[in-house]
Amino acid sequence: MSPSSRTPLVALAAAGTVAAGVGYAAGIERNAFALREVTLPVLDPGSPTLRVLHLSDLHMMPNQRRKQAWVRALDELNPDLVVNTGDNLAHPSAVPAVVQALGPLLDRPGLFVFGSNDYFGPQPKNPFKYFRTNHKRVHGVALPWQDLRAAFTERGWLDLTHVRRELEVAGVRVAAAGVDDPHIERDRYATIAGRAPTEVELRLGLTHSPEPRVLDAFATDGYDLVLAGHTHGGQLCVPFHGALVTNCELDSSRAKGASHWGAHTWLHVSAGLGTSPYAPVRFACRPEASLLTLVPASRGGAAHAGQSAIDDLHFNGDSSAAPHEGAAP
Repeated sequence: MSPSSRTPLVALAAAGTVAAGVGYAAGIERNAFALREVTLPVLDPGSPTLRVLHLSDLHMMPNQRRKQAWVRALDELNPDLVVNTGDNLAHPSAVPAVVQALGPLLDRPGLFVFGSNDYFGPQPKNPFKYFRTNHKRVHGVALPWQDLRAAFTERGWLDLTHVRRELEVAGVRVAAAGVDDPHIERDRYATIAGRAPTEVELRLGLTHSPEPRVLDAFATDGYDLVLAGHTHGGQLCVPFHGALVTNCELDSSRAKGASHWGAHTWLHVSAGLGTSPYAPVRFACRPEASLLTLVPASRGGAAHAGQSAIDDLHFNGDSSAAPHEGAAP
């Protein structure tokens, strides 16, 4: 076969590979929910273990029944504390779906902050804009964040937006503080600034977008652990390399999972459970929730976080391939 005759075959094969990749990313991986388990040595010595379920970036549409059922089943993990770091909504009518998904988790101690997609609906955009952190942001339709906040707080979850709170969970005294979404410059760290309390076992910070300026502030004030989302773990990743972008100023090596931030503070970034309805794909970056087991550690000692992903967790043993979830009508 001559080189000229091979050219159409090569092009056809390449097009087929791309189509197969897109089909996998849109129809399978974005619905292949996984649980990430992480052990973090962040508690003061002598503290009991604390199990924290970290949820982020549900980007819920009303008809995403599989996602709702999977999230609801997470209650069977029996976490001591649930932390939600925002971007729950992707549709003006999605508040009931989020509440249905969280279900019994709302009866557990919970903390939350919101992200931009709790306030504003998603908009179609050029995906290459994600490679520029300073691109112009266009807000979509206003979303009913007040209704979502009311649903959370009426069930007992604490809104940490620009407030500091202390609580006791499973025998662990926690000092927690949070900021509004730095991605759209709603953060006002000055409202919570100041040294974190020393008479507690855990000092916990919350932010939706893990912007370094906010992480630096939490670290300076002595927080042990900061939880964030927003990055989607890169969403479209390169196998054996990882994320190409984070959609914020955070470096791509920290797009998901746990890492040190400074000498004392740990950062955990959730890859999240959803996508924008205008970019309903994930590749080499499964949607996830995270179960964080917090254990005591020496304040000056070396620490290590172990991580594992549990395939397509369904608590009832069902690990079948996920069906496609389309946009809401």
